[in-house]
Amino acid sequence: MHSPCTRCCTHRVHNEDMRVPGDRRGAHPEPCERTYAVRNSPNSTEPNSTELDAAELNAAIENVHRAGIPGLFAEVRDGGQVWRGAAGVADVTTGRPVTADMRHRVGSITKTFTSAAVLQQVESGRIGLDAPIGRYLPKLVPGERGDAITVRMLINHTSGLAEYLPYAYPSLEAFPVAADTRPQSLDDHRHTRFDPVELIGMGVTAPAVGTPGGAPGVYSNTNYLLLAQLLEEVSGTTAELCITRNVIERAGLRDTGFPAGPYVDGPHSRLYEAWFGMIDPPRDYSVFDMSYAGPSASLISTVADLNRFYGLLLAGEIISPSSLAQMQRTGPVISQEGKTIDYGLGLYPMEGPGQGVFWGHGGTVWGGGALAMVRADGKRRMAVAVNLQRWNRFDAAGQPQPHPIDDALATLYRVAMYG
Repeated sequence: MHSPCTRCCTHRVHNEDMRVPGDRRGAHPEPCERTYAVRNSPNSTEPNSTELDAAELNAAIENVHRAGIPGLFAEVRDGGQVWRGAAGVADVTTGRPVTADMRHRVGSITKTFTSAAVLQQVESGRIGLDAPIGRYLPKLVPGERGDAITVRMLINHTSGLAEYLPYAYPSLEAFPVAADTRPQSLDDHRHTRFDPVELIGMGVTAPAVGTPGGAPGVYSNTNYLLLAQLLEEVSGTTAELCITRNVIERAGLRDTGFPAGPYVDGPHSRLYEAWFGMIDPPRDYSVFDMSYAGPSASLISTVADLNRFYGLLLAGEIISPSSLAQMQRTGPVISQEGKTIDYGLGLYPMEGPGQGVFWGHGGTVWGGGALAMVRADGKRRMAVAVNLQRWNRFDAAGQPQPHPIDDALATLYRVAMYG
């Protein structure tokens, strides 16, 4: 739900979904596995390639684990070089180690996939990027709002439609005042099968959070559930199947897909949710019905697949260069943690002081988080997955307190992107 407030870069965005704070409780047994590797291919000395510092990456990922994340894993690429690392455990009870090839719920990283699928339909002429959503889905967004809200506004969160989640999860009713929320609904809805049309109705009928096309926009998952319904309308199949055929399979991603039920198939970590210290020790939510998120945040992937996908996307292999240029047109959006960020069409930028721009997305689910970023030239790529969320407790003013995890993750991101 929240964004990474990492200190490694001058972020032109803190995406809504990466730094959802958490807590170290539920500590892991020691010793923990350390898996590190650097592989060089014959073309690793290409002009834009930088030698990956394996020792620095190894230390950085280990320090995140020591700061309180039970387990995390990552892949960094630069030209033909590949570094993969994992530190900590996938299960705090058994001590089973995490490994870099694990599948993981990647949350709102899904939005880049969904956006790409919509833009493919724009290229084919089935969807007008600046056409009103009421033209396609008049029953879901009726009347003047349907005429005023365009497809583009849904993708870049400037529709003014409210977030549905606090209405679907009653204990989150106080959102966006996170200190007044409670985690009970997470347990209540662990196996709930939500109807996406009902979720959309919650967001559409809720008080508007802005005017269509207004600035800044307000991040809302309601937008992407509508985009999923739009894909279904124009493709004649489910949004998940449309995205799978046209984006996932086109990119050759072997370990990426939408869940058919509450389980993650294949090797994976348990996911530990602390909910700002209100769940102590953190609870395992790795088994969860993801219909509450659908094509806005339910995708399962690996760090290797994420790096491949974003590399191909920025190379113009998934959508056309002109569509990519549309994705990279950013504007101000208020994230779910109340920060003003730069956001494009399912894509956002990160930039370090005096460094190049990276493009990608972050994501969280209950207990899990991921961040994937690719340098604008496509050479350096980073994907990181963690198995704890919302580790920062609140102070008396209801603000998340700093935690050593924050700085440790910031350092890992900095080393992975610029080291």
